[in-house]
Amino acid sequence: MTMEEIKASIRCVPDFPKKGILFRDLTTLFKNAEAMKEVEEALVKKYAGRGITKVVGIESRGFVMAAILANRIGAGFVPIRKKGKLPAETREVTYEKEYGTDIIQIHQDALDTSDVVLIHDDLLATGGTMEAAIRLVKTFGVKKIYVNFLVSLDDLNGRDFLDSEVEVESLMHF
Repeated sequence: MTMEEIKASIRCVPDFPKKGILFRDLTTLFKNAEAMKEVEEALVKKYAGRGITKVVGIESRGFVMAAILANRIGAGFVPIRKKGKLPAETREVTYEKEYGTDIIQIHQDALDTSDVVLIHDDLLATGGTMEAAIRLVKTFGVKKIYVNFLVSLDDLNGRDFLDSEVEVESLMHF
């Protein structure tokens, strides 16, 4: 299965979550075992050997591939979640997103200065959530940060709002 075939398998839902939005639904990719395997292999090929010690997944669809990738490259998995979902002491960041304001949190003991981190999310739209995640991870003083998306919606220019010092890659572009 090629990346173009995988890209074609992603469902487009018009007017969700509000009128005028064309929502890219990656659940149609996730339910296809062959597509999942191809995406997994592409991510492993891209990030194995980079010294990554932690893969951070953003709630909730970012958890899917982040945990798989962490396992495959021998790194730990760390979740970034919405406020109030983590049970221990946290750090948090408030940010603006396309539909309002939100807060994300990470456990206080999740990362340290020796970590090389890959932050993963399923889709880059306007960049607000990932920009906040990068700020949050930077509070730990980690050695290096990589960022990965399965899909980038290039016409929304979300990449423009992400830290220029961070290497950002997407497997597929719309």
